[in-house]
Amino acid sequence: MPMPEILLPVTDPATVEALNALAKRHRSAAGPAMQVLGYLGGSAETLLGKLPSPVRGGLEDATARALEIAFGAAERSRGLVEDRPDWVNRTLASAMGAAGGFAGLPGALAELPFTVTLLMRAIQGIAAEHGFDPASDEVRLECLRVFASAGPLSKDDGTDMAFMATRVTVTGASLQGLIARVAPKLAAVLGQKLAAQAAPVLGAIAGAGINFAFTSYYQEIARVHFGLKRLARDTDRDEGLLREELIARIAR
Repeated sequence: MPMPEILLPVTDPATVEALNALAKRHRSAAGPAMQVLGYLGGSAETLLGKLPSPVRGGLEDATARALEIAFGAAERSRGLVEDRPDWVNRTLASAMGAAGGFAGLPGALAELPFTVTLLMRAIQGIAAEHGFDPASDEVRLECLRVFASAGPLSKDDGTDMAFMATRVTVTGASLQGLIARVAPKLAAVLGQKLAAQAAPVLGAIAGAGINFAFTSYYQEIARVHFGLKRLARDTDRDEGLLREELIARIAR
């Protein structure tokens, strides 16, 4: 019976420095969102409580549908529009949030698939920036996994990074399964966003700020996710080991 491979801790100074930089980026990713939440004068929990019961009950299904739409639409757009700088994506997302929030909750619900598609497209651009092909099925699923993060309004100790490493065979069934696993987590996050946009007119201001913060957050998380994958590739180190090292640094 072959002995299991023993993976030694990371000691190479350059790799350690890269892991520390990724952990710092992960810890600071939620900063803009928490500032916006402070301006709104509430908490993530109180925001969710403001949503009508029917909306809360249907949010998971709406999120799953938005992810399914975004998964295909974002990739199709790559042949028409070049990848954009981060600030352009944040500006576009802010405009979408303002437009949706101006009409209150109905407008925010209508805007939801467009914002998720924009976020997915931004994540795909970051994958390409790190040397991965967003057109490949494997990388497209990796982009979807970025949405498995706890979200910009929640405390994330890095444990979601382990879920983001789960490997599945790329099939239609696995895509639906991954969406089904990601949707509840993202639904809770997007529920906070929708509640912040629920007040007509004033919701436009909140929607712009929240969308700006959400886009900033998922761009940073994407850079952590694909930065780790690039580090594993470039150093020929086991990605699982590097992920464990990163999670330990995030939790400090």
